[in-house]
Amino acid sequence: MSARVFHLPDLGEGLTESDVVAWHVAVGDAVALNQVIAEVETAKALVEIPSPFDGVVTGLHAEEGQTVRVGEPLVTFDVADEAPAAGAEPEPAAPTLVGYGAAPERGGRPTRRPRRYAAATPTSSLLPAEVTPLAAVAPADRARSTPGVRAFARRLGVDLTGVPGSGPDGRVTRQDVEGAAAAGAGGAAAPVPVAAPAAGAAETRTPVRGVRKHTAAAMVASAFTAPQASVLLTVDATASMELLARLRSHPLARGERITVLALVARAVCALLRAHPALGSRWVDLPDGSAEIVQPAHVTLGIAVATDRGLVVPNVPAADTLALPDLAAALTQLTRTAREGRTAPERLTGGTFTITNVGVFGVDAGTPILNPGEAGILGIGAVRRLPWEHDGQVALRDVVTLSLTFDHRVVDGEQAARFLADLGAVLGDPALALVVAPQQRPPSVVGPVEDSAAGAPSTAEGPRPARSGGAA
Repeated sequence: MSARVFHLPDLGEGLTESDVVAWHVAVGDAVALNQVIAEVETAKALVEIPSPFDGVVTGLHAEEGQTVRVGEPLVTFDVADEAPAAGAEPEPAAPTLVGYGAAPERGGRPTRRPRRYAAATPTSSLLPAEVTPLAAVAPADRARSTPGVRAFARRLGVDLTGVPGSGPDGRVTRQDVEGAAAAGAGGAAAPVPVAAPAAGAAETRTPVRGVRKHTAAAMVASAFTAPQASVLLTVDATASMELLARLRSHPLARGERITVLALVARAVCALLRAHPALGSRWVDLPDGSAEIVQPAHVTLGIAVATDRGLVVPNVPAADTLALPDLAAALTQLTRTAREGRTAPERLTGGTFTITNVGVFGVDAGTPILNPGEAGILGIGAVRRLPWEHDGQVALRDVVTLSLTFDHRVVDGEQAARFLADLGAVLGDPALALVVAPQQRPPSVVGPVEDSAAGAPSTAEGPRPARSGGAA
């Protein structure tokens, strides 16, 4: 037997560190190749870490909640002296977790590359003087709940092994955990506070890490990089609500649940073809100049509130999807995000974002841009209100839309026209039939030039930014 130290692998997408959420093994446990040994939280998602060896765990190098940087020791194994498991393929020089990062090159003669994280290393040179065994998470417990529910249970001090599940296949839900906490059914000890508060103090202190840390950095970068402005419009969306009611039982919906979000998203994708400035991005170049890049397709981001904080997963090429397909993609996207299982590549590269604050009963807001994007749309709650219609006052379904835009890329006129067109489509969905699809090249790049004046915006793309001037 020999000691092998497994270092935290590169999880891709520029991620440099992760927090250990839960260990699924303990010191002394025998593990199989590819068995999940830990669950870590990056700035973007929860990720399961598989074992690279068949062997016995002899050391865990981090506590739950501790931050570990890529390349630092994570687990030490005792493995048989023979070479890696039969049939195992050579590892890339830079270890990348399965499903993330660049794919290995194909073709040509296979070459064996050195294992950076699997190199045999004397235990004494890497292990601390004493390794404290950490409690393992029971496989049965893990199979009956999602990562978000397990984290929620830990915060409430609820032991999931004693909680009956009411979800599909006996899965424990948040409601089950809340009920167990209220009934005092949790057998686990209360969470340990980060620091003992001073006598008489009522405040609590929570370390900023994971999604909250990433969100904070992104919002600060957005607020202090892009000059942001907002426009709002209140719309009579009664016709759209009637369309949704018809689609719920119409064969064209193909059994998918068409929501307000899906309908608005489809309208946005169609209109971004006619208003491409809203889907473009500003790029600063190394020589001090800048350019505006217009992508070939709409990568639509959706702001999702989760137990771990705000995440913005996206749907690539959303403008190519029919309404039922887009509705299905949004449903799956939201479910995956709330379970903490969004792949890192689905959290970057967005071109336009929608945030549906209406689900919280809010009428309107002015959202902050997702970094690297030129537009974000806020959808308010749909209210049944007295409204003028055909010269008379009647109860109508009314919604407020808010659009925040990057004023370097988008002029106020362009933003106003986009929002007005969106309001018109929601007021009369049949107008979507006359939105002309625009044929665009793979990408359009326009230099940013100084100009005292410019022509009005057109459907051919964003014009170069002008020096100064507001909407």
